[in-house]
Amino acid sequence: MKILVVDDEKLLVKGLAHSLEKEGFEVECAFDGAEARERFERDRYDLVILDLMLPKVDGLTLCQEYRKASEVPIIMLTAKGDDIDKILGLEFGADDYMTKPFNTRELMARIKAILRRAPKSYSPTEMNFGDIKIVPSNRQVLNKGEVVEMTAKEFDLITLLAAHPGRVYTRENLLEMIWGYQFFGDIRTVDVHVRRIREKIECDPASPKYILTKWGVGYFFGGNN
Repeated sequence: MKILVVDDEKLLVKGLAHSLEKEGFEVECAFDGAEARERFERDRYDLVILDLMLPKVDGLTLCQEYRKASEVPIIMLTAKGDDIDKILGLEFGADDYMTKPFNTRELMARIKAILRRAPKSYSPTEMNFGDIKIVPSNRQVLNKGEVVEMTAKEFDLITLLAAHPGRVYTRENLLEMIWGYQFFGDIRTVDVHVRRIREKIECDPASPKYILTKWGVGYFFGGNN
């Protein structure tokens, strides 16, 4: 699998590339946003590690561009501790984020969890709920016959919930099952992804029909086959 690492800190990139290569990944590097844009346009990657603060083109802009062009998983890196940066990264289509300085072993665990695209407990068959059709075999969601563009994590989340209608999952459950590791209490990641899915499939995201909230507990799928 090929990973693109984008960061203007050359020592960090060199060390991260070495660690990834030891794990068997092919690695390409870019040190500014313009170079990252060019590499992405001419090659295919299985995952992108993308710094938020970049010269020439910033990470959030690149994240939006990558997401419009591809479902490639994206892990955002930020040197800031501000919650808004983390939330913005997720809103712009990132699958995960890490704040610098980070533990390389933890980053490796997150990369592997994303690339496994857990969970494995989907129904392999097509699921239909009113206007919504979910096709796990080709990882597609359709709304009134039109393909709905979703990130890898958004697809995993809606498919897990739809495979078990009415079953309530806590945010902690969903973090463990979809992301494959403990998120150290930052359960807002789930909320951001649910909100993005609702905006894509619900007629009125403020009064959802499909992904419903069990207040004080978590989320469940309310559609009927």
